[in-house]
Amino acid sequence: MSARALFERCNDGALFKRLAQRYCSVLFQDPSDGERRSWENSLPALAEVLCDAGLDDVEVLIEHQLPLTSLRADVVLAGSHPTTGRPSYVIVELKQWSEARLVPGADNLCLVKGMGNRPALHPVTQVRRYCDYLQDFTNLLSDQEDAVTGVAYLHNAADQGVSELFRLSDARAQLFTDTSRGQLIQYLQTCLSALDGCPEGDSLLTSPQAPGRQLMRAAAAEIIDGGQFLLMDEQEVAARLVKRAANLSRQSNQKQVIVITGGPGSGKSIIALHLMGHLFRNGRSAFHATGSKSFTTTLRHVVGTKNDRIPKLFRYFFDFTDAEQNGLDVLICDEAHRIRQRSARQDTYAGHRSDRRQVEELIDAARVPVFLLDEHQVVRPGEMGSRKTIDEAAHARGCIVRHVDLNSQFRCGGSRAYENWVLRLLGLESGGPIQWQTEENFELLVAESPQEMESYLRARQESGYTSRMTAGFCWPWSDPRSDGDLVDDVVIGTWRRPWNLRGEQPLGGAPVSSLWATDPSGFGQIGCIYTAQGFEYAWNGVIFGPDLVWRRNGWRAVRAESKDHTVKKAAPDAFDRLIRNTYKVLLTRGLVGTVLYSTDPETRAMLASLVPTGIRPVSE
Repeated sequence: MSARALFERCNDGALFKRLAQRYCSVLFQDPSDGERRSWENSLPALAEVLCDAGLDDVEVLIEHQLPLTSLRADVVLAGSHPTTGRPSYVIVELKQWSEARLVPGADNLCLVKGMGNRPALHPVTQVRRYCDYLQDFTNLLSDQEDAVTGVAYLHNAADQGVSELFRLSDARAQLFTDTSRGQLIQYLQTCLSALDGCPEGDSLLTSPQAPGRQLMRAAAAEIIDGGQFLLMDEQEVAARLVKRAANLSRQSNQKQVIVITGGPGSGKSIIALHLMGHLFRNGRSAFHATGSKSFTTTLRHVVGTKNDRIPKLFRYFFDFTDAEQNGLDVLICDEAHRIRQRSARQDTYAGHRSDRRQVEELIDAARVPVFLLDEHQVVRPGEMGSRKTIDEAAHARGCIVRHVDLNSQFRCGGSRAYENWVLRLLGLESGGPIQWQTEENFELLVAESPQEMESYLRARQESGYTSRMTAGFCWPWSDPRSDGDLVDDVVIGTWRRPWNLRGEQPLGGAPVSSLWATDPSGFGQIGCIYTAQGFEYAWNGVIFGPDLVWRRNGWRAVRAESKDHTVKKAAPDAFDRLIRNTYKVLLTRGLVGTVLYSTDPETRAMLASLVPTGIRPVSE
């Protein structure tokens, strides 16, 4: 809508009702009272500024979703530049703050009056990153360096109440208050002309969106050169807390443990790699550790292409059994849901086994232990990494524990609707399965056969999108033949395909196990939970095997159909949960879309009833 229309509709209340309805349809929950107050107080203040600036016809995009993430900019102003006539966009972050000051030692974090001691990201940093992100992932803006600027407008504040916050303003993003309202008007007049901004608004909304830089391909540049990963909102808060804790760790006798939780694609591993790069470049001793062979091996492979020293920084949880207490500055425990009860391997001599639990060893190893986890990704018996487990171990050792919940979603096109749909589908959240509603940023399809799934995904792969097929562990997994050919173990009717390689030697044109998700030649082999977990690709095909089938009105986990001998040993309740978690992980690997297929007719019919869109020709 135009700024004039916004001004008029703010007075009748209908706008806020429509915003609440839209919020509920997208996020599956009602907006909080705080969200409603923000709209009711902040949008009229902005509308008045725009009209006073003579920008009545500028297009106003409210709660604009950033590409491939569920993060929303409060407002994006669209129009033409008054000098060049080229498209021009201003992202506006609206705050109701009246007073705020910087967190000592962390110029990107604020303490806000009325919000307790919970740090908030500096609004200039927030809006600057929104500008960079919008420009990085919107094709329309990719070659226009000065097309996007940002404004943080604290309309309830006077300059003196937020004086410390002005230090970060620059040409890219600026801070204004009620005191400097006149300057805000002048600034907007330098960015936007008085002409109709509807064409520029439409162009932004319809511009193709490029998927974000894949984690593995950017790892080496991030760790050695820095600056490759753009941290957003709570991601930046998490990183700043870790950096601050690392700076304070040598002067304090009390350790800080940072626990970062978030769902698939929320940026946990991006934070980990960003921190590794920062710490490495600033002379801090740090290690990155996981419980995943595929993930660690892939990271070692990628970062080792530039510097053969760096792979040594990527370790496993069991490597810290004999580590010197507080010998490291920081230990980053990625995929911490895979922490086990004990570190010792089965072949470890009993007299050499540690009496400590693995979580205790990891906490003891560094001045600042950092744990990144998603409890819904526990997929094997014995994995017990959870926020509660870490908290209890840390408190028992007298540590301060700080939590960050990553409320953003970068995988699955940034679709929280899809993440919610998966959790409801699998019974990992209450309420039961729900009908899939079409999303602009993410596509969900159901295939009638594995041949149809593969044909569709191959076309996507050939058109430039990374595509992979995965399945539940319901078929045997054979060693390659003597001539190097892979065995077609996954058999569904006349359709046959091999699992990905298990080893670290490429054979038969297939990549090694740890590179299946990132090497282009990985298409054509079927990935399982152990090769897919921790990775992402644009298009994701998931085959529900006979280990999880739908019967009448609920799921049934079938132990006899599982070929995962470790998982089959779990108790009945644990087995059911592990199988559901396995499919939850497989279903949330895609950036752009997912195709579903089940070997079971009843399950396939249930999925088709929830997802009415079937496979269409790629040209449509």
